[in-house]
Amino acid sequence: MRARSREEMSRKNTSPPAELCPAPLAFAMIGGKWKLWILQILLFEGTHRFGELKRQVHGITQTMLTNQLRALEKDGLVARKIYAEVPPRVEYSATKDALALVPMFTAMHEWWKSREGGGR
Repeated sequence: MRARSREEMSRKNTSPPAELCPAPLAFAMIGGKWKLWILQILLFEGTHRFGELKRQVHGITQTMLTNQLRALEKDGLVARKIYAEVPPRVEYSATKDALALVPMFTAMHEWWKSREGGGR
């Protein structure tokens, strides 16, 4: 039995087989308790230093913020810029790939507002 192409599936209005669906990979990149919150700040407020992010992401530990920023940087969603100063200054910003997530954030915001009771 031959595999169905994406074109055939779209004509039949069926979902792609799991092996063609990138959702698990995308969820791994942006999922978890903190990554979406960090991305939201960088996408909608712009570049931030580590301490600024730590203050805005209530409840996150320094170690967890470091780990989450490293993971987002590894996945190409956050850019880290180090300035040769004493003490060193490090800034984090959303990359072009991360900026492509803005429509997703906007859609989630609209979905939340449209729920009965305005998000409860």
